[in-house]
Amino acid sequence: MGRRAAPSCHSEVELVKKNAPLTRAEFQARSEFRHHLRRFLRFSETAAKQHGITPAQYQLLLHIKGHPERPWALIGELAERMLLEQHSMVGLVSRSEAAGLVKRRPGAQDRRQVQVHLTAAGERAAQAIAAMHEEELASLLSALRRAGLK
Repeated sequence: MGRRAAPSCHSEVELVKKNAPLTRAEFQARSEFRHHLRRFLRFSETAAKQHGITPAQYQLLLHIKGHPERPWALIGELAERMLLEQHSMVGLVSRSEAAGLVKRRPGAQDRRQVQVHLTAAGERAAQAIAAMHEEELASLLSALRRAGLK
């Protein structure tokens, strides 16, 4: 029974060999990866909650702040980044706006588009929570390197 190639965003790392069973070492590397990934996600969830926001709200702030082209993002872009349906993203933005973390603005060229901007409170929360992640991110990257999963 052959293996299906998994989608990969790191083409230099070949995790799947066609038509070959996984070795014990490959299972161990995957187990190690999943353990450290889950540990990082749990840390992130706890950090968000310590700042009085939900993990999803922190991800929203992170994706707005981390937008590669501008300091705000469109609802559709955020839905794509968070792998959510458009209506679910609208709900998350509404809850985040009610919490004072973001502000909606109509698009400049197309008023049907909705821009989502961080408020001062959203900016402070994003900065504080992201700063808490530095040590945990370094630990995750180190674990991935040790497991051969750069």
